[in-house]
Amino acid sequence: MSLTSFIKNSDVKERFLHEFPKPLFNQKKELLAPPVTNHYASVGTAFDYLLRFYLEQLNPIAVSKHWVAEAAHELVANNERIGNMTSKIIADAKANRATCLKTGQINDNLLRSAILLAQLDPIFRAGVIDENIGIVDDNDILDLKNLISIVQPNIFKARDLCLLDPTFGMASTLVGGADVDLVLDDMIIDIKTTKNFELQRDYFNQLIGYYTLYRIAGIDGMPPNHDIRRIGIYFSRHGYLHLINVQEVINENSFSEFIEWFKARASMGV
Repeated sequence: MSLTSFIKNSDVKERFLHEFPKPLFNQKKELLAPPVTNHYASVGTAFDYLLRFYLEQLNPIAVSKHWVAEAAHELVANNERIGNMTSKIIADAKANRATCLKTGQINDNLLRSAILLAQLDPIFRAGVIDENIGIVDDNDILDLKNLISIVQPNIFKARDLCLLDPTFGMASTLVGGADVDLVLDDMIIDIKTTKNFELQRDYFNQLIGYYTLYRIAGIDGMPPNHDIRRIGIYFSRHGYLHLINVQEVINENSFSEFIEWFKARASMGV
């Protein structure tokens, strides 16, 4: 189980629907970086990696953690053929990341590494080995170039906190694992690489899920007296960060009871 699978349970969806009305979403934004291929999921994961590299360079205070791709490598390290391949992918990625941090430049080698790292994630998350590991489509590189070119640095410049892909302490184990793309100052941010510009109910539920986990056990790497006041989604193909004030969607009078329900329901599993 994971947070994503947990909030897909019908009774959980019903409770979220009852407890948290979805705020209006009436923005209109142009699709600035349309998909170049149909590799939607892998490009989305690759952009997650690429944006983290970018944010490390932009924010020297950024705190990163063990990559999911590294955890995937550990699972297949004893398989000589696959293990050697994943080891090289990770070593090359670390070298290319180091070059980016030193020069501030994002080159094709880094883009390629982001795509290759994304190919490893399913090994850890789903126990699936991508049959195309090691193969990079040049059009996916172009897609990533387009996506990173529309990132506005001012949106992601941290004042005092930048956590990349953090977890939620012991609360993450409640749902079998949970990490959020980015915590920036007082914001929890999820990255969505989709051509559809809409605040889907599932997206909103995911944000509420992250916020609930934070309220239960904090966020790894975040000082205990640091408050999250906003939750949001960065629509990467539109170059737009949509933020929601927590006080507009969380009723503190009933939230403590919801947290207790959440913990009890999560302990039941799927």
